[in-house]
Amino acid sequence: MISKELVAASTKPMLLAILAKGESYGYAIIEEVRDRSGGELEWSEGMLYPVLHRLENEKLILSSWKLGENGRKRKYYRLSAAGTKALEVERKQWSTIHNTLTAIWETKACLS
Repeated sequence: MISKELVAASTKPMLLAILAKGESYGYAIIEEVRDRSGGELEWSEGMLYPVLHRLENEKLILSSWKLGENGRKRKYYRLSAAGTKALEVERKQWSTIHNTLTAIWETKACLS
């Protein structure tokens, strides 16, 4: 099981990356995260929507209500220009973390 702290830290960059591909709505985002993680990450609506609202308040994403395929109104989210810039910053930061951990783990493996 992945720690809550790691899931919380990775939520913003994952949401920005998903929305960089095009607009989406809450349930579809939850499904994509579950599918992309091979079922390892199970986001709930109670976890997702507060983060979406925070990103919207920060002007990183925009939203609009539209009729879904089933005829029900759904709130769709999309990346703003500021969100595109924030995604690039997040990508660089996570790349640095990933590369550093990989280097540390490879060094440890060589020493074992």
